This record gives sequence, C-alpha cells and structure tokens, in this order.
Amino acid sequence: MKFKMIHNNLNVLDLKKSVAFYQEALGLTEVRRHEAPGFTLVYLADGASGHELELTWLKDRTEPYDLGDNEIHLAFETDDFAAAHEKHKAMGCICFENPAMGIYFISDPDGYWLEILPAKK
Repeated sequence: MKFKMIHNNLNVLDLKKSVAFYQEALGLTEVRRHEAPGFTLVYLADGASGHELELTWLKDRTEPYDLGDNEIHLAFETDDFAAAHEKHKAMGCICFENPAMGIYFISDPDGYWLEILPAKK
C-alpha cells in the first residue's frame, strides 16, 4: 500500500488577503476553487511539485484562529535565497531568522509560519 501527499490545509480569516499574500510572497497560483454555502476552498500550487495548499475560508468566522503552541509550519525551498530574503524583508513578513542554520521563517496574515530554505546543492 502506498500513500502520496497531495495537499495541506490552512483555515484563513480573510481569503482575499491570504491568496494575495501567498501569490506575492511565494509565487503560488490558484489552480481551483470550490464554493459552498458556508465555506470556500481555494487550492494554490507552485507549478513544480504537484503538492497543493488548500486555504479554507469559513464565511461566518469573525475571530482569528488560535494557532496554539505546536509550532507547526510548512517549508518552501527557493533557488534564490538572498532575493527571497530581501523580498520578504521588504514585505515585513519575516518573523524568525536562524542564520546558523541558513533558514528563516515568514508569517502569513493568519500567523502561520512558513520556513524558507535555500535549494539543496
């Protein structure tokens, strides 16, 4: 029996703001959308990996999500680490840097952390 990862889900408070962030910060593009009476699902992809990020917007939700203490995050690899760092610095979304490990994290509009790594050589 084999399993293949196909997507991760994040619940978001402001769908338009979140989609714009992921497009600007990480170059993800919307590949499909599912509209339902109480929610909307938007699937974003990088065009390279086949893995998707599913953003779920619960239309009646007005309070920010409690992300807890578990430090869960998604990781993204970039072919131009220095340029990515400058872009994210200009956007004001870098929330943690670890120069010793050669990585940093950005935070999306809902406070989810996204790890940025240089491409493996």
